[in-house]
Amino acid sequence: MKKGIFIASLPKELTLKEKMELAKKAGFEGIELSIAGSGELTEKCTASELSAIRENAEKIGIDILSVASGLNWQCSLSATDKAVRELAKQTVRNQIDIAKGLGVDAILMLAGFVTIENSFAIRFPKNNSAYRPGDEVIDYEDAWDRTLEALKELAPYAEEKGITMCVENVWNLFLLSPLEMRSLIDQVASDYVGVYFDVGNVAVRGYPEHWIKALGQRIKRVHFKDFKRETSQMFGFCDLLTGEIDYKAVMSALRGIGYDGWVTAEQDISIQQPEYTIYSTSIAMDYILGKRGNDKNH
Repeated sequence: MKKGIFIASLPKELTLKEKMELAKKAGFEGIELSIAGSGELTEKCTASELSAIRENAEKIGIDILSVASGLNWQCSLSATDKAVRELAKQTVRNQIDIAKGLGVDAILMLAGFVTIENSFAIRFPKNNSAYRPGDEVIDYEDAWDRTLEALKELAPYAEEKGITMCVENVWNLFLLSPLEMRSLIDQVASDYVGVYFDVGNVAVRGYPEHWIKALGQRIKRVHFKDFKRETSQMFGFCDLLTGEIDYKAVMSALRGIGYDGWVTAEQDISIQQPEYTIYSTSIAMDYILGKRGNDKNH
Protein backbone atom coordinates (compact mmCIF):
# COMPACT_ATOMS: atom_id res chain seq x y z
CA MET A 1 0.00 0.00 0.00
CA LYS A 2 1.09 3.57 -0.66
CA LYS A 3 1.28 6.18 2.10
CA GLY A 4 -0.28 9.63 1.65
CA ILE A 5 -1.30 12.64 3.70
CA PHE A 6 -4.29 14.98 3.44
CA ILE A 7 -3.27 18.57 2.76
CA ALA A 8 -5.30 19.89 5.72
CA SER A 9 -2.96 17.89 7.97
CA LEU A 10 -0.09 20.22 6.99
CA PRO A 11 0.59 23.74 8.36
CA LYS A 12 -1.83 26.28 6.88
CA GLU A 13 0.77 29.03 6.60
CA LEU A 14 2.84 27.10 4.05
CA THR A 15 2.39 27.47 0.30
CA LEU A 16 1.10 24.51 -1.66
CA LYS A 17 4.60 23.79 -2.93
CA GLU A 18 6.02 23.98 0.59
CA LYS A 19 3.35 21.60 1.85
CA MET A 20 4.25 19.07 -0.84
CA GLU A 21 7.95 19.44 0.00
CA LEU A 22 7.29 18.90 3.71
CA ALA A 23 5.11 15.85 3.01
CA LYS A 24 7.85 14.36 0.84
CA LYS A 25 10.53 15.14 3.43
CA ALA A 26 8.45 13.42 6.13
CA GLY A 27 8.30 10.24 4.07
CA PHE A 28 4.90 10.44 2.40
CA GLU A 29 4.59 9.18 -1.17
CA GLY A 30 1.45 11.10 -2.00
CA ILE A 31 -0.66 14.10 -1.03
CA GLU A 32 -4.40 14.63 -1.21
CA LEU A 33 -5.26 18.15 -2.32
CA SER A 34 -8.46 20.04 -1.54
CA ILE A 35 -10.33 22.74 -3.44
CA ALA A 36 -11.20 25.84 -1.43
CA GLY A 37 -13.10 29.04 -2.00
CA SER A 38 -9.85 30.99 -2.12
CA GLY A 39 -6.14 30.26 -2.26
CA GLU A 40 -3.94 28.36 -4.69
CA LEU A 41 -6.44 25.65 -5.64
CA THR A 42 -9.94 26.86 -6.42
CA GLU A 43 -12.64 26.15 -8.97
CA LYS A 44 -11.33 29.13 -10.94
CA CYS A 45 -7.86 27.66 -11.52
CA THR A 46 -6.83 27.73 -15.16
CA ALA A 47 -5.40 24.78 -17.07
CA SER A 48 -1.95 26.36 -16.87
CA GLU A 49 -2.23 26.84 -13.11
CA LEU A 50 -3.25 23.21 -12.64
CA SER A 51 -0.39 22.13 -14.88
CA ALA A 52 2.04 24.14 -12.75
CA ILE A 53 0.82 22.40 -9.58
CA ARG A 54 1.20 19.03 -11.27
CA GLU A 55 4.71 19.90 -12.47
CA ASN A 56 5.76 21.01 -8.99
CA ALA A 57 4.57 17.70 -7.56
CA GLU A 58 6.52 15.80 -10.20
CA LYS A 59 9.69 17.80 -9.49
CA ILE A 60 9.31 17.21 -5.75
CA GLY A 61 8.70 13.52 -6.36
CA ILE A 62 5.31 13.25 -4.70
CA ASP A 63 2.06 11.95 -6.24
CA ILE A 64 -1.25 13.81 -6.09
CA LEU A 65 -3.39 10.90 -4.98
CA SER A 66 -6.86 12.45 -4.88
CA VAL A 67 -8.72 15.77 -4.90
CA ALA A 68 -11.16 16.64 -2.12
CA SER A 69 -13.26 19.81 -1.89
CA GLY A 70 -14.23 21.91 1.08
CA LEU A 71 -17.06 23.20 -1.10
CA ASN A 72 -18.82 19.82 -0.70
CA TRP A 73 -19.74 20.94 2.81
CA GLN A 74 -21.47 24.10 1.56
CA CYS A 75 -24.08 22.42 -0.62
CA SER A 76 -25.67 19.01 -0.43
CA LEU A 77 -26.86 16.51 -3.02
CA SER A 78 -29.85 15.87 -0.77
CA ALA A 79 -30.91 19.47 -0.07
CA THR A 80 -34.62 20.32 -0.13
CA ASP A 81 -33.94 23.22 -2.50
CA LYS A 82 -33.46 21.91 -6.04
CA ALA A 83 -31.19 24.86 -6.88
CA VAL A 84 -28.85 23.83 -4.07
CA ARG A 85 -28.82 20.24 -5.33
CA GLU A 86 -27.91 21.47 -8.81
CA LEU A 87 -25.12 23.59 -7.34
CA ALA A 88 -23.84 20.53 -5.45
CA LYS A 89 -23.75 18.49 -8.66
CA GLN A 90 -21.93 21.25 -10.51
CA THR A 91 -19.41 21.45 -7.67
CA VAL A 92 -18.67 17.75 -8.18
CA ARG A 93 -18.30 18.23 -11.95
CA ASN A 94 -15.87 21.09 -11.31
CA GLN A 95 -13.98 18.84 -8.92
CA ILE A 96 -13.74 16.16 -11.59
CA ASP A 97 -12.42 18.70 -14.09
CA ILE A 98 -9.76 19.89 -11.66
CA ALA A 99 -8.71 16.33 -10.92
CA LYS A 100 -8.39 15.72 -14.64
CA GLY A 101 -6.23 18.83 -14.99
CA LEU A 102 -3.98 17.64 -12.18
CA GLY A 103 -3.60 14.17 -13.70
CA VAL A 104 -5.46 12.50 -10.83
CA ASP A 105 -7.85 9.58 -11.29
CA ALA A 106 -10.03 9.97 -8.17
CA ILE A 107 -11.90 12.55 -6.13
CA LEU A 108 -13.20 12.47 -2.58
CA MET A 109 -16.85 13.48 -2.49
CA LEU A 110 -19.67 13.53 0.02
CA ALA A 111 -23.03 11.85 -0.32
CA GLY A 112 -26.15 13.74 0.67
CA PHE A 113 -26.85 14.67 4.25
CA VAL A 114 -29.61 14.05 6.72
CA THR A 115 -27.78 16.77 8.65
CA ILE A 116 -24.33 17.46 10.08
CA GLU A 117 -24.08 16.10 13.60
CA ASN A 118 -23.89 18.86 16.21
CA SER A 119 -20.46 17.85 17.46
CA PHE A 120 -19.13 18.04 13.91
CA ALA A 121 -20.99 21.15 12.80
CA ILE A 122 -19.06 23.31 15.26
CA ARG A 123 -16.16 23.11 12.81
CA PHE A 124 -18.27 24.77 10.12
CA PRO A 125 -19.53 28.16 11.34
CA LYS A 126 -22.58 29.65 9.71
CA ASN A 127 -22.01 31.61 6.55
CA ASN A 128 -24.92 33.70 5.32
CA SER A 129 -23.70 33.43 1.73
CA ALA A 130 -23.48 29.63 1.68
CA TYR A 131 -25.79 26.72 2.36
CA ARG A 132 -24.89 24.64 5.40
CA PRO A 133 -26.28 21.09 5.52
CA GLY A 134 -26.62 21.49 9.29
CA ASP A 135 -29.22 24.21 8.76
CA GLU A 136 -31.92 21.67 7.88
CA VAL A 137 -32.80 18.06 8.63
CA ILE A 138 -33.61 15.97 5.54
CA ASP A 139 -35.90 12.96 5.69
CA TYR A 140 -33.70 9.85 5.49
CA GLU A 141 -35.50 8.33 2.50
CA ASP A 142 -35.43 11.66 0.67
CA ALA A 143 -31.68 11.90 1.32
CA TRP A 144 -31.27 8.40 -0.13
CA ASP A 145 -33.39 9.03 -3.22
CA ARG A 146 -31.78 12.37 -4.03
CA THR A 147 -28.25 11.10 -3.48
CA LEU A 148 -28.83 8.03 -5.62
CA GLU A 149 -30.36 10.12 -8.39
CA ALA A 150 -27.42 12.56 -8.31
CA LEU A 151 -24.76 9.86 -8.37
CA LYS A 152 -26.45 8.16 -11.34
CA GLU A 153 -26.55 11.49 -13.15
CA LEU A 154 -22.89 12.30 -12.37
CA ALA A 155 -21.47 8.84 -13.13
CA PRO A 156 -21.39 9.21 -16.96
CA TYR A 157 -19.48 12.49 -16.62
CA ALA A 158 -16.96 10.84 -14.28
CA GLU A 159 -16.56 7.96 -16.73
CA GLU A 160 -16.08 10.36 -19.65
CA LYS A 161 -13.24 12.07 -17.75
CA GLY A 162 -11.79 8.84 -16.36
CA ILE A 163 -12.19 9.97 -12.75
CA THR A 164 -13.57 7.75 -9.99
CA MET A 165 -15.95 9.46 -7.56
CA CYS A 166 -15.12 8.10 -4.11
CA VAL A 167 -17.96 8.66 -1.62
CA GLU A 168 -16.67 9.15 1.92
CA ASN A 169 -18.44 8.02 5.07
CA VAL A 170 -18.74 11.18 7.19
CA TRP A 171 -20.70 12.37 10.22
CA ASN A 172 -23.87 13.27 8.33
CA LEU A 173 -26.40 10.94 10.02
CA PHE A 174 -26.71 9.16 6.68
CA LEU A 175 -25.35 5.83 5.37
CA LEU A 176 -24.91 4.67 8.94
CA SER A 177 -23.98 1.08 8.11
CA PRO A 178 -21.66 -0.60 5.62
CA LEU A 179 -24.63 -2.46 4.15
CA GLU A 180 -26.32 0.83 3.26
CA MET A 181 -23.14 2.21 1.72
CA ARG A 182 -22.70 -1.01 -0.24
CA SER A 183 -26.28 -0.91 -1.48
CA LEU A 184 -25.95 2.71 -2.61
CA ILE A 185 -22.79 2.03 -4.61
CA ASP A 186 -24.29 -1.12 -6.14
CA GLN A 187 -27.46 0.68 -7.18
CA VAL A 188 -25.46 3.36 -8.98
CA ALA A 189 -23.81 0.48 -10.82
CA SER A 190 -20.84 2.36 -12.24
CA ASP A 191 -17.16 1.42 -12.23
CA TYR A 192 -16.51 5.12 -11.64
CA VAL A 193 -18.36 5.35 -8.33
CA GLY A 194 -16.73 3.78 -5.28
CA VAL A 195 -15.98 4.40 -1.62
CA TYR A 196 -13.42 6.57 0.12
CA PHE A 197 -13.37 4.66 3.39
CA ASP A 198 -12.47 6.64 6.50
CA VAL A 199 -11.32 4.28 9.25
CA GLY A 200 -11.82 6.77 12.07
CA ASN A 201 -15.25 8.06 11.09
CA VAL A 202 -17.01 4.75 11.77
CA ALA A 203 -15.37 4.08 15.15
CA VAL A 204 -18.01 5.92 17.16
CA ARG A 205 -20.73 3.44 16.06
CA GLY A 206 -18.92 0.36 14.84
CA TYR A 207 -15.75 -1.38 13.77
CA PRO A 208 -13.85 -0.37 10.64
CA GLU A 209 -12.79 -3.94 9.89
CA HIS A 210 -16.48 -4.88 9.55
CA TRP A 211 -17.02 -2.07 7.05
CA ILE A 212 -13.97 -3.09 5.04
CA LYS A 213 -15.16 -6.68 4.76
CA ALA A 214 -18.68 -5.60 3.73
CA LEU A 215 -17.55 -2.99 1.20
CA GLY A 216 -14.83 -5.12 -0.35
CA GLN A 217 -13.44 -3.96 -3.66
CA ARG A 218 -15.83 -1.00 -3.73
CA ILE A 219 -13.18 0.72 -1.57
CA LYS A 220 -10.96 2.86 -3.83
CA ARG A 221 -9.19 5.06 -1.26
CA VAL A 222 -8.69 4.89 2.52
CA HIS A 223 -8.25 7.53 5.24
CA PHE A 224 -6.33 6.62 8.41
CA LYS A 225 -7.05 8.29 11.72
CA ASP A 226 -7.63 7.10 15.29
CA PHE A 227 -10.45 7.60 17.78
CA LYS A 228 -11.13 7.23 21.51
CA ARG A 229 -14.62 5.82 21.98
CA GLU A 230 -15.01 7.22 25.49
CA THR A 231 -16.47 10.26 23.78
CA SER A 232 -18.60 10.61 20.66
CA GLN A 233 -17.49 14.19 20.12
CA MET A 234 -15.00 15.57 17.62
CA PHE A 235 -12.27 15.66 20.24
CA GLY A 236 -12.41 11.86 20.31
CA PHE A 237 -10.12 11.89 17.27
CA CYS A 238 -6.49 11.46 18.28
CA ASP A 239 -3.01 10.68 16.98
CA LEU A 240 -2.56 7.38 15.16
CA LEU A 241 -1.96 4.41 17.47
CA THR A 242 -3.09 6.37 20.56
CA GLY A 243 -6.79 5.51 20.24
CA GLU A 244 -8.94 2.38 20.26
CA ILE A 245 -8.95 1.41 16.58
CA ASP A 246 -7.50 -2.06 16.11
CA TYR A 247 -5.12 -1.44 13.23
CA LYS A 248 -4.06 -5.09 13.15
CA ALA A 249 -7.68 -5.96 12.35
CA VAL A 250 -7.94 -3.07 9.87
CA MET A 251 -4.84 -4.16 7.97
CA SER A 252 -5.97 -7.79 7.99
CA ALA A 253 -9.34 -6.73 6.56
CA LEU A 254 -7.74 -4.56 3.86
CA ARG A 255 -5.45 -7.38 2.81
CA GLY A 256 -8.41 -9.74 2.92
CA ILE A 257 -10.21 -7.76 0.20
CA GLY A 258 -7.03 -7.41 -1.83
CA TYR A 259 -6.67 -3.67 -1.23
CA ASP A 260 -3.25 -2.36 -2.25
CA GLY A 261 -3.95 1.31 -2.97
CA TRP A 262 -3.50 4.61 -1.17
CA VAL A 263 -3.89 4.97 2.60
CA THR A 264 -3.97 8.64 3.56
CA ALA A 265 -3.39 10.18 6.97
CA GLU A 266 -5.97 12.76 8.01
CA GLN A 267 -4.57 14.18 11.21
CA ASP A 268 -5.07 17.32 13.27
CA ILE A 269 -1.65 18.85 13.76
CA SER A 270 -0.20 20.32 16.94
CA ILE A 271 -0.25 24.11 16.90
CA GLN A 272 2.96 24.24 18.93
CA GLN A 273 4.86 21.47 17.13
CA PRO A 274 3.27 20.91 13.71
CA GLU A 275 6.25 19.19 12.09
CA TYR A 276 6.50 16.79 15.04
CA THR A 277 2.92 15.66 14.41
CA ILE A 278 3.60 15.17 10.71
CA TYR A 279 6.75 13.12 11.26
CA SER A 280 5.19 11.06 14.07
CA THR A 281 2.18 10.36 11.85
CA SER A 282 4.49 9.16 9.09
CA ILE A 283 6.29 6.84 11.52
CA ALA A 284 2.97 5.53 12.88
CA MET A 285 1.76 4.78 9.37
CA ASP A 286 4.99 2.92 8.60
CA TYR A 287 4.39 0.79 11.70
CA ILE A 288 0.78 0.09 10.74
CA LEU A 289 1.84 -0.85 7.21
CA GLY A 290 4.56 -3.17 8.47
CA LYS A 291 7.44 -0.99 7.32
CA ARG A 292 8.82 -0.66 10.86
CA GLY A 293 9.29 -3.36 13.45
CA ASN A 294 8.97 -7.10 13.03
CA ASP A 295 5.22 -7.56 13.49
CA LYS A 296 4.00 -8.27 9.98
CA ASN A 297 0.41 -8.33 11.20
CA HIS A 298 0.53 -4.55 11.41
